[in-house]
Amino acid sequence: MSLTASPLQSLLRSRALAALTSPHGVDRYLEQVNPMWAAHEVRARVVSVHRETAGLDTAPVATLTLQPTATWRGHRAGQHVQVGVDLPGSAKRFTRCFSISSAASAPGEQFTLTIRAHDEGQVSKFLVTQAQPGQMIHLSQAMGDFTLTESPATPTINHLLMISGGSGITPVMSMVRTLLRDGYDGRANRKVTFLHYARSPEDQIFAEELAEIAAGDNHVDVHLRYGDHVFSEFELRRLVPDFRDVDTWACGPGGLIELVHAAYGVEVGSTEPSRLRVEFFKPPMTVSGTAEGQVSFSRSGAEAANTGASLLEQAEALGLKPEFGCRMGICFSCTKTKTEGTVRNVVTGAESSLPDEDIQICVSAPVGDCVVDL
Repeated sequence: MSLTASPLQSLLRSRALAALTSPHGVDRYLEQVNPMWAAHEVRARVVSVHRETAGLDTAPVATLTLQPTATWRGHRAGQHVQVGVDLPGSAKRFTRCFSISSAASAPGEQFTLTIRAHDEGQVSKFLVTQAQPGQMIHLSQAMGDFTLTESPATPTINHLLMISGGSGITPVMSMVRTLLRDGYDGRANRKVTFLHYARSPEDQIFAEELAEIAAGDNHVDVHLRYGDHVFSEFELRRLVPDFRDVDTWACGPGGLIELVHAAYGVEVGSTEPSRLRVEFFKPPMTVSGTAEGQVSFSRSGAEAANTGASLLEQAEALGLKPEFGCRMGICFSCTKTKTEGTVRNVVTGAESSLPDEDIQICVSAPVGDCVVDL
């Protein structure tokens, strides 16, 4: 039985059936019959788990190949997805964001997630070390604007630049794989410069595939940098003299993105050039000066002196457990209402004092007294 037929889809998504299956919804019943059947939700079965690194210098990394339900609408290269996991011994479903590492997918197609098992990451550790073929996980649809879209500023694009660091290689690898699979849109004269920073050769994700790409006749120049080798405008200019006029995608730790911004002449809080797109996993903090005031979480009654950290971190320090996903201002899982006070976005530096304002507490730091409905 397939749930992809249009008449059946219409029936499963009808208001009449929703009313009959209330309050649980049709997907709860379909899941009991077959976990791969869904009318609205997206779930996926783990097809395989491939160990990328053993974590000699950092946490281990694994690639999970997933077969999604027919409700999966596909993804564009560079996008991410929220993954929900029911951890053993816990009644709560934990949700985290992970970038998709495979080439762009069509509806219902398999795709891969490449995940580093951080010590503090319950979901990432579980997926890397305990996930097994056949296991089911819950998904959102693909999200994010860090995608393989070229600037219209240049009519003929013949050079693309990719910069990544650490786990930031995953969305960039999705872009490179898409370009290689699709044949550069038929333009054989296109060149891609791929610059990546990792702690060591042993910690290099996709090492074998990158070596094959570097050795092939595919117009992709791969440059790998290890250890204390730090990104610099001087090196970038040596590799790509006209880099500011080249469509560029950069993803990695906040420190790397700060250096990339500096190379492109981007000041904190200003708009990035149309040819530069960035994404990072831990936002560079732009909070400056001495933290003042009191932070209050009105619903719980918890309050403390403002430390200058993000509201999410300050809430956690008080023993609260607000919902969050990416911790970098992408997934909006941590959105709460600020009822009073001023907050500064730690990514852009922008401040806002609007009352009853929805904010992402993972990237919002209080400026003086602040009250959040949490």
